[in-house]
Amino acid sequence: MIRISFQKIAIMSPPPVDVTSKFRNRLVERYHVIDGKGFRMLIQASLEWLRANQEVVNSLNVFPVPDGDTGTNMVLTMQSAVDEIADSDERAIGKVAHSLAHGALMGARGNSGVILSQLWRGFSRALGEREIMDAQGFAEALDQARETAYKGVVKPVEGTILTVSKDIASAAAAALDEGTESGFEILEVIVAAAEESVERTPDLLPVLKDAGVVDSGGKGLFIIFEGALRAAFRQPLDQPLMVVQPLSSINLEGAVEAIEPGQDWEVVIDFKPMDTIDLKTFYGRLEDLGTSIQVGEGDGLYRMHIHVPDQTEYEPIEYIKGLGTITRVEIENLMDQLDGTLGVKGEQEFILQEVDQDHLAVIAVAPGNGFARVFASLGVAAIIEGGQTMNPSTKEIIQAFEDLPTDKIVILPNNKNIILAAQQAREMSDKTVVVIPTVSIPQGIAAMFAFNRDGEFEPTIDAMNAALNDLQSAEITTATRTVEIDGVSVKEGQVIGLLDGKLACSGNTLEEVLIDTLGRANAEDNELITLYAGVDLSPDQAKSLADKISELYPDQEIEVHRGGQSHYQVILSIE
Repeated sequence: MIRISFQKIAIMSPPPVDVTSKFRNRLVERYHVIDGKGFRMLIQASLEWLRANQEVVNSLNVFPVPDGDTGTNMVLTMQSAVDEIADSDERAIGKVAHSLAHGALMGARGNSGVILSQLWRGFSRALGEREIMDAQGFAEALDQARETAYKGVVKPVEGTILTVSKDIASAAAAALDEGTESGFEILEVIVAAAEESVERTPDLLPVLKDAGVVDSGGKGLFIIFEGALRAAFRQPLDQPLMVVQPLSSINLEGAVEAIEPGQDWEVVIDFKPMDTIDLKTFYGRLEDLGTSIQVGEGDGLYRMHIHVPDQTEYEPIEYIKGLGTITRVEIENLMDQLDGTLGVKGEQEFILQEVDQDHLAVIAVAPGNGFARVFASLGVAAIIEGGQTMNPSTKEIIQAFEDLPTDKIVILPNNKNIILAAQQAREMSDKTVVVIPTVSIPQGIAAMFAFNRDGEFEPTIDAMNAALNDLQSAEITTATRTVEIDGVSVKEGQVIGLLDGKLACSGNTLEEVLIDTLGRANAEDNELITLYAGVDLSPDQAKSLADKISELYPDQEIEVHRGGQSHYQVILSIE
């Protein structure tokens, strides 16, 4: 199966176009105060500009692992926020801002999305029931946004989106002191301040400087406000600042993708366009047809990849015919591939634990069908699909437990980027909800071994928390960038090992890095090594790795399970 991805690069936004002083004066007057209608227009533009630059934000991932999803999480959070106000005719900006904040809160995904939702929460709180927002109101809203976001993080880290929110609030306050009276001028000031703040983030957070990137969340916040300013200036919002990877550099061999329910056919089409492709329109139409959309471009040729439902496999072909000349078409049955690749049928079938009002119920996030089966076998009451690059929203987490008959809920996020959303779900529920801060799947499984659904609440929670210290978690994946972090040099395309979330080693083969990682974990001092095979790893490959581990660690018990996770060939539990 073919996987085609965009080349990840960081590109600064283009400078604003030159405008006449007369035109700018009209904007200063037009946006002297901003009502609900004007605010709604600016926010919708912010989303459009953020979506256009989603891959730029995603590319700013510090670690060379395939979880660069900050841009995606911020887009989905903003989309939920905009959906909440899209059909409103409300003219009072305070009410519009409150609706926006609610939508962001429910749709928040990942740490960046949760912090963004808190910024909008503080912003709306400052506006209260105001009909309009003047320069002073704008500055006050930004200051309250900063304060709310900082309070929402237990240990705020500078050099992140939080710093950018602080710097723009300070810039707005300074502009007021200098006599600024127009909301438009405040917007100009904070966009400039946000860009400068983003550029300073590596000086505040050494890991950013080591990786040679700026903070992705801060960059996303800058793009949000820049989108509003671009809309006011009537600048285009649909020209993404990214480079599409040339076809010549695409690896066409051996890549296996996760298959979602309803994806029955894979269609790959090479074509020469008649005219320049409007990427926004192109992607929009493809999203109407199917999922798992990827596009490559090179030497005047486009390659389109999509998964579509049964009976519609020819619709992409008919659509592409209207855009240019088709040079090659491949159509494959995904379900046949699924059986052949995984060697397991019915993997999605599992039985969840039934609970009543006297029981404790556990909600677990799982990144693959194999892990879902493991959690189900250990007694979870609900499973949320999620993990790297697919963080569930606050709303999705709430929906997983709100209809359960018990009011005693335990959430296992199993990923550091899902913990904040889980905590936000806890705050919004009337039930007694506890979030066990599991940052990996092995930690979540360990917590489940300490779970007693009939036990007393507090002792059970204590036991589950204590279980997190009884193991080490490791992941093996492929580096997405060239970087040196913590003394470990990595080249893009190499295999890398992470131990308890930290980059531990790199190498040229999966087996080499797996063995190196186990050595750094002092596996010989432990009793059990469990290997969870990802969707990219065949049963024969998994068995071969397990045999090698058994050879090197004859005194340890070795277990192999199919996790079914994407992006990570192997996840390890050492305990």
